[in-house]
Amino acid sequence: MPIVVNLDVMMAKRKMSLNELSERVGLTLSNLSILKTGKAKAIRFSTLEAICRVLDCQPADILEYVPESCS
Repeated sequence: MPIVVNLDVMMAKRKMSLNELSERVGLTLSNLSILKTGKAKAIRFSTLEAICRVLDCQPADILEYVPESCS
C-alpha cells in the first residue's frame, strides 16, 4: 500500500507508549494498534487531529505517501 503509517516512529520520538496514547486520545488499544501496524483502511480527521495534538506533530509526521514501484 502506498500510504505508510509512521505512528510508531512518532511515539518513540515522544517516548510515549501505546497505552498512554490510547488514554490521552480516547481510542481503544485495538484501534490504535490497527492504525500503528498499517492495517487500517481509513482514519477519521478527528482521530488524526487528536493524535497530532497529543504527539505535538503534523499529519505528515504520521502518514507518508510512498509510490509503489512500476515493475
